[in-house]
Amino acid sequence: MNADINTQSRRAIEALRAGVPNQDAVRALGSSQPDLEKRFKQQLQAARDCFSEGKQAVGMLVTGGFGSGKSHLLEHFEHVALEENFVCSKVVISKETPLYEPAKVYRSAMQDCRIPGKRGAALSEIASSLNFDSLLFSEFERWVNQPDVPLSLWFAATLYLYRHEKHDEEIRDRIIRFWSGDPIGVAELKKWLREINEAASYKIDRISVKELALQRYSFAPRLMVAAGYSGWVLLIDEVELIGSYSLRQRARSYAELSRFMGKLEGVNAPGMSCVLTITDDFQTRVLEERNDEEKIPGKLRAGGSDPDLLLASQAERGMQLIRTGKVLLEPPCPEVIKQTYEKLRGLYDSAYVWEPPADYSEVGTLTSTVMRQHVKKWITEWDLRRLYPDYKPAIEAGELGPSYGENPDLEAPSEDSSKDNEPRE
Repeated sequence: MNADINTQSRRAIEALRAGVPNQDAVRALGSSQPDLEKRFKQQLQAARDCFSEGKQAVGMLVTGGFGSGKSHLLEHFEHVALEENFVCSKVVISKETPLYEPAKVYRSAMQDCRIPGKRGAALSEIASSLNFDSLLFSEFERWVNQPDVPLSLWFAATLYLYRHEKHDEEIRDRIIRFWSGDPIGVAELKKWLREINEAASYKIDRISVKELALQRYSFAPRLMVAAGYSGWVLLIDEVELIGSYSLRQRARSYAELSRFMGKLEGVNAPGMSCVLTITDDFQTRVLEERNDEEKIPGKLRAGGSDPDLLLASQAERGMQLIRTGKVLLEPPCPEVIKQTYEKLRGLYDSAYVWEPPADYSEVGTLTSTVMRQHVKKWITEWDLRRLYPDYKPAIEAGELGPSYGENPDLEAPSEDSSKDNEPRE
């Protein structure tokens, strides 16, 4: 057997055994969601069309039960997006990457960023692909320098430095890291501009970490298009972690959800297209049982400040999207479950040179429509039969789901402190 195929098959089985599908697993099993795949391809085309109109394409919010295949679907979508010449990033919401912190989500997206047909640091590859004499770059440069664009001069200055400091790789590397989410000191940036007699051309003002992060979401997809790519796809998993945040952080997270979905008034990121996943019981367990739709706007509006009034409106938009703007992950029918069994059986044989039972009925069936339960049951049973031929396993499956109780341990300290609103090393 080919050693590479054997290794790929083992990687796929190990990922499925852990319940975290990787590229090898998705490549082997494919997707059983043709309608959502068709809708995603239409979304990618809309992202191209909307970019020429200066608009952000509307995103997709996918809902399904715990273990129903949402992460598998995002992995498949990544493959589709790369084939369509999009730069693609996957983000898993966690304590380290809370949805309410734009800067942390952005950095996570850049750390897990893939570009079609290439390996390595994505933004470095993208920047090195820029053709300064091309029409695409000219349009991008003109946009960055327009006075009416809601973009800090930090971006115009760093783009100018990147273009003209061709022989200083250290400065260029620092600029790419800044575009990727790292800070640059104000004094340092002004020093670089003075050295090329451009200090008077760019007034570098202070800007909050949050505002700088939000502007990066507008800058990055246009940079990618200028380098010849179709745009930037963000795949954001486990959004249901919102339910574990405190009230204000839930409000901020709902607002961020609506921004990623392209539904936040006054916020626009042409070239960016997002897919987010959330559990199917979130609406009942959080919006309804905890009364978020009334409690959050009510408490924010009671404060009376302009920022709180704005946040209340934005949070309402996000909660409305969860209620009415989501699409359902289709549960697998018996035929799809059987087809998956056959694919997985071949994959297991390739990985361990041990052939699982050909008769689907020999391993028994589950009444569950959660694909993860079927897959883990089959793999566990095959493992036991392979290692202990005389053992007859009897495996039971139980339900497991997320907790939606408030958990302060899942909230990271905010990076956007009013006492330190200047990006620095």
